[in-house]
Amino acid sequence: MTHRRERLLSVGALARVEGEGAMYVRIAGDRVEEIRLNIYEPPRFFEALLRGRAYTEPPDITSRICGICPVAYQLSACRAVEDACGVAVEGPLNDLRRLLYCGEWIESHALHIYLLHAPDFLGCSSALEMARDHRPLVERGLALKKAGNAIIELLGGRAIHPINVRIGGFHRVPVPAELSRLVPQLRRALQDALDTVRWVAGFAFPDLSIDHEFLALTGEDYPLERGTPRTTTGAAFEVADFEDQVIEEQVPHSTALQARLAHGGRYLTGPLARFALNRDLLSPLAREAAHAAGLAGQCRNPAQSIVVRAVEIVHAVEEALRIIAAYRPPPQPYVPLWPRAGRGHGATEAPRGVLFHRYDIDADGALTSARIVPPTSQNQAAIEEDLRRLVQDRLDLDDTALTAECERAIRSYDPCISCAAHFLDLNIVRS
Repeated sequence: MTHRRERLLSVGALARVEGEGAMYVRIAGDRVEEIRLNIYEPPRFFEALLRGRAYTEPPDITSRICGICPVAYQLSACRAVEDACGVAVEGPLNDLRRLLYCGEWIESHALHIYLLHAPDFLGCSSALEMARDHRPLVERGLALKKAGNAIIELLGGRAIHPINVRIGGFHRVPVPAELSRLVPQLRRALQDALDTVRWVAGFAFPDLSIDHEFLALTGEDYPLERGTPRTTTGAAFEVADFEDQVIEEQVPHSTALQARLAHGGRYLTGPLARFALNRDLLSPLAREAAHAAGLAGQCRNPAQSIVVRAVEIVHAVEEALRIIAAYRPPPQPYVPLWPRAGRGHGATEAPRGVLFHRYDIDADGALTSARIVPPTSQNQAAIEEDLRRLVQDRLDLDDTALTAECERAIRSYDPCISCAAHFLDLNIVRS
């Protein structure tokens, strides 16, 4: 072990994560003094952009926050506006929303597993190097991503930033024959998903364990497009109360807010949390795959989140096939709704965790304020604490090896930095 008084580990740009972020670690002797996950991507001001816009516009505007999970933003926005207007979307229209969300989970998880996270376990410096040395694996991952994109393209009008989603439902709904054309591709994807679970379950995982409280939506089904927030300590609250329960705070080194729970402290949302709170609601094949992969009870090793994501792909594909088989077109593509003055809240499970939206609407249907709390900003404090513990336990490594360990640890959380960097604290003084 080195005996230098102070060690500094600094990564100016994290590789293989969505968005722009950096890492700073300062070690004094045998003690970690400071850990920072620096999110320096410019703030995006989406809450401000929404002010004064029509109540029908949030799904299209917020989808631009992220090109990987636009559906999550669209459907959380829809839920919040519909809540403000006193409308509930149920039946076949909600099934189509759930199907659309399945497509997003499939493509997002496949992207993370095969192109962002797996290279760490295979000793590859990049996805390009992995494609050169493990071409069949990358082709399988791209086929899975393509299956998810096919669902989004059919229901959303295009695979990235869908244009067919609207408040109350869709501009157009498919006929059964259109959905049936997805079935052969999804059946192949189901086998690819099962093979993916078996593959990633065989990785050599570092010995890590986290003790954070988990937060996820819960309900009658494995959560995607709706649910009630609940934690692993048993606390639960209504989506309408999220601003009282999820406390956001600014930190100097980040253009993203950090969050804590009102009744506790830092927490983690995302696949590990969903699995811990909802594993009994997984589809039959997904439950079997999880059991075969050695996942029982809660999984508290963040490096093994890649296995949970693979299990969730199995669930999403099986759920998509179930919805398609039972589909009967609704009598109209959307539930009519009209604006009224009020406040509405929405929450869905983005691939990376719970995504909260809140909108205030006036009697003319204009938004007067907006609040968006994405998963990565909720997870940032937990990631920093996990990095601190990891570094403290591995101080015998040299700087190069220790930095690489930290980068791998950050990638295991699949942070979506662009999603997180859109806070706004604006004061205007005019004379």
